[in-house]
Amino acid sequence: MALLAAVSVSLLATPPAMAGAQVNEQLSDSVRSALAAALRDRSPPEPRYVSGLEKVDWLSGMAERLPARHKPSYLERVEFLQMARYEAQRAGLDPQLVLGLIEVESNFRRHAISSAGARGYMQVMPFWTREIGDGNPAGLFDSRTNLRYGCVILRHYIDIERGDLYRALGRYNGSLGRPEYPNLVLAAWRRWNYDTGRVLKVQQAAVSPASTPASAPASTPALTPTASLGPVASR
Repeated sequence: MALLAAVSVSLLATPPAMAGAQVNEQLSDSVRSALAAALRDRSPPEPRYVSGLEKVDWLSGMAERLPARHKPSYLERVEFLQMARYEAQRAGLDPQLVLGLIEVESNFRRHAISSAGARGYMQVMPFWTREIGDGNPAGLFDSRTNLRYGCVILRHYIDIERGDLYRALGRYNGSLGRPEYPNLVLAAWRRWNYDTGRVLKVQQAAVSPASTPASAPASTPALTPTASLGPVASR
């Protein structure tokens, strides 16, 4: 009886996954084939970093922000972050955007299930496994599989919406046209923001003479929470 009470308290204390669901829209054969091919690649998850310094700085900084309740060990956090960054980059997404979306969708709970039946970190609907995967929805609880599905699906929605991230996020949550979910994810993205320029300044300071500080290199436009894929700021 005491054990049952403890389990009940634990369940009540755990916030529900974000209630929302991708809509099972008709896919063309070419799109279905492209998405399925994107899922099949199982290359080792080796994310890109500008330098070893950025790798250490990014992993340590992001690891501190992950909820200890669901990611108690540092090694577990680093392993998850490496996978998330790799899958985000592979799909052409900002890793911090993906972390923000995961925070909103599941709060980094691997086995989260929403009221709509979406599963895992990125709350992927089981129908996707039939459309472009192996038909096994249980696989969505595998960390890398879930991250792969989630990033591929979000990239698909961004492409459908021609770069409009606001609308793509609405599609991802099954709430296209409503502002609540996109605004939540964009706010979370800002919280996970990472300043790459800070690492560059540290590197320049280490290699440049103290008397002649190096000027910052010209930067190229990047995807940021305030300069997103679509016309978010105007909404």
